[in-house]
Amino acid sequence: MTPFRLLIALLLIVSGIEAAQARTVWVDDKLYLPVRSGAGTQYRIIENALPSGTALQVLDTGENYTKVRTPKGTEGWVASQYLSDQPIAADRLKRVSSELEDTKKALDEARSQLAKVTDERDQLQSSESSLSDRTADLQQELRHIKDVASNSLNLERRNQELSQENQKLKNDLEVLTAEKERLEASKESDFMLLGAGLVFGGVLLALVIPMLKPTRKADNWA
Repeated sequence: MTPFRLLIALLLIVSGIEAAQARTVWVDDKLYLPVRSGAGTQYRIIENALPSGTALQVLDTGENYTKVRTPKGTEGWVASQYLSDQPIAADRLKRVSSELEDTKKALDEARSQLAKVTDERDQLQSSESSLSDRTADLQQELRHIKDVASNSLNLERRNQELSQENQKLKNDLEVLTAEKERLEASKESDFMLLGAGLVFGGVLLALVIPMLKPTRKADNWA
C-alpha cells in the first residue's frame, strides 16, 4: 500500500472513530429531560430539565441510560428512551425553512447571475456584430488601398514609359535640329557658291561678248 493510500485509510478510520464518539442526539418532542449524576432515577439531578430539541453529545451508552454532555458542558446521564437520533419536528421544520430560504437566496442569486451573463452575452454579440461590420469595412478599405496602390504602380510604370518616350523624342529633336542646322549651313554655302558662280559668269561674259562682235570695215570702204 502506498503512503498516500495509507494516509487516506488512517484519516477515514480516525474520522469514523470521532464520528462514533461525537454522535449527537436530541431531546425528544415536548419533554423536559433532567440530567443525573448516574444511570438511574436514584441519582441526583445535576442540571435542570433540558427542553425538547436540545442537542446532546453522547459520551457513553448504558442499558437504559446514556451519558451525555449538555450545551453548558455538564456531563451526566439521561434516560435513553427520551432521546432521538434526529432533531425534533419543530427544529427540522425550522432547519428546512432556513435551507429553503437559503435555496431561494441562491436561486435569486443564480437568476441575477444568469441575467448578468445574458446581458454580457448580448453585449458580446453586439460587439461581435460591430467587429464584423468593422472587419468588412476594413476589408473593403484594404481592397481600395490595393486598387489605389495598383493604379499608382501602373501610373508610375506609365510615367516611366512616357519619360523614356519623351527622352527619345528629345534625342530625335536634337538630331533633327543638328541636321537642320547642317542643311541650312550647306544651303547657305550653296547660295554663296551660286552667287560666286554667277558673278564669275557675268565677268566672263563681259569679257567674251565684246570679242564675239564683228569688226567694222568702214575704213576699207573709205
